[in-house]
Amino acid sequence: MWYFFFGAFRTHQTKGKDMRLAPAVLAGCMALAISTAAHAADPVQAQMPATMDMLRHAIGMHTAQGHDQVPALASYFAKQLEAGGFAASDIEIIPIGHTAAMVVRYRGTGAGKPILLSGHMDVVEAKREDWTRDPFTLVEENGYLYGRGVADMKTGDVVMIQTLIRLKKEGFKPSHDLILLLSGDEETGMSTTRELAKRYHDAEFLLNADAGGGTLDDNGKPVVYEIQAAEKTYADFQITLTSPGGHSSEPKPDNPIYRLSHDLDKLAAYQFPVMSNPITIASLRAKGEHEQGALGKAMLAFANNPNDAKAAATISADPAYVGQIRTTCVATTIHGGHALNALPQSVSVTVNCRIFPGVSVDSVKNTLAQVINDPTATIAALPPASVESPASPLRPDVVAAVTAAVHARFPNVEVVPGMSNGATDSMHFRTLGVPCFGVDGAFTKANDTFAHGLNEKLPASEVPAELAFWHQLLTTLAK
Repeated sequence: MWYFFFGAFRTHQTKGKDMRLAPAVLAGCMALAISTAAHAADPVQAQMPATMDMLRHAIGMHTAQGHDQVPALASYFAKQLEAGGFAASDIEIIPIGHTAAMVVRYRGTGAGKPILLSGHMDVVEAKREDWTRDPFTLVEENGYLYGRGVADMKTGDVVMIQTLIRLKKEGFKPSHDLILLLSGDEETGMSTTRELAKRYHDAEFLLNADAGGGTLDDNGKPVVYEIQAAEKTYADFQITLTSPGGHSSEPKPDNPIYRLSHDLDKLAAYQFPVMSNPITIASLRAKGEHEQGALGKAMLAFANNPNDAKAAATISADPAYVGQIRTTCVATTIHGGHALNALPQSVSVTVNCRIFPGVSVDSVKNTLAQVINDPTATIAALPPASVESPASPLRPDVVAAVTAAVHARFPNVEVVPGMSNGATDSMHFRTLGVPCFGVDGAFTKANDTFAHGLNEKLPASEVPAELAFWHQLLTTLAK
């Protein structure tokens, strides 16, 4: 840029007349030069064009179940990694059915067990007619990135890949191998996750970009950062009712659709018992100190006394936090009848449960049976079999490294353990004894990303922030 500036100045002088740049123009050129030099000196800003290109490509691939695009996305990532300096022998794509898993090994000195990095390439289905924008086109608007996967979790995949490429270019030599594991059906059957866990469970620990992260208040001020150290067990149950059926012109009182509707009313009115553990208490206490109004007061009251029924009721009324203190079960799909002019012979509903750590799947099934109290109903657990995931004891080295990376951006933010209301790939590693920690580098407002929902979004500011976060985290933990 300096050469461009002085070259341009000389060109203006050789035109046969005085073409000296005006002071304002001169100042502008110098400012541009300084800005460009600073940009080149900032490795995160230097990464941004390639990062956004990769993210744009990833969002554009329809990797929801049934579209068979996960293997194509894995191939694209593999080519980018090879172009970034990785040997083809250190990249593996594992086909499993219509999807695939991907493994990338960054070789270290062998001083310790591998450190695993976890993410998933698949997304939840999104229909163009339901969205304001095309869900499979990355759009930046009003400070947000929109598209299926920007929050859950293609941004995390791209950031981890770009971080490994940067480390490779910098010549970083980790003491541990860094192994990136990207599953291909985390949102559905998790068959790729189970295969990855079977192959790579002999590890120091796992860092999952699909969990944890920072919370902003309504004004965009950072509130707290959570390291996900526990998650709830995932289970689907199917409740089915049947009858002999018959002609629709001859209605009968045992119509299974009507009977099921009564059962669902009872289920909707039921709340599982209040529960807590040290992780949820620490999380609620930290958030309660920043949350305004009745919810914040309830969080602090509950943290001080988990038997406070009034505080529990206030927390339970908030969809974002009810899962922090209870098992939750909710009807998600329903199927019934076989003809428009016939009485239904069967009807079934799927009930999705997110089960508090320490509560067995069988006990939840028994509770559902007691709640609906319908001897004509059958309740069956749906495959795949649920995995009960124990909480991971916090490691001081992980906590210290994450805290340093968070404080590099927000020096005064409290870092606490947290529990995910949902389930992640980590559960298949936790059950095999691998300590797992959710460490998403983004800060977002509660209920603002619409992951799994319409018009999924992520603040555009979080892409460079995540690049900086992961670079510092890995260089600290894998020295």
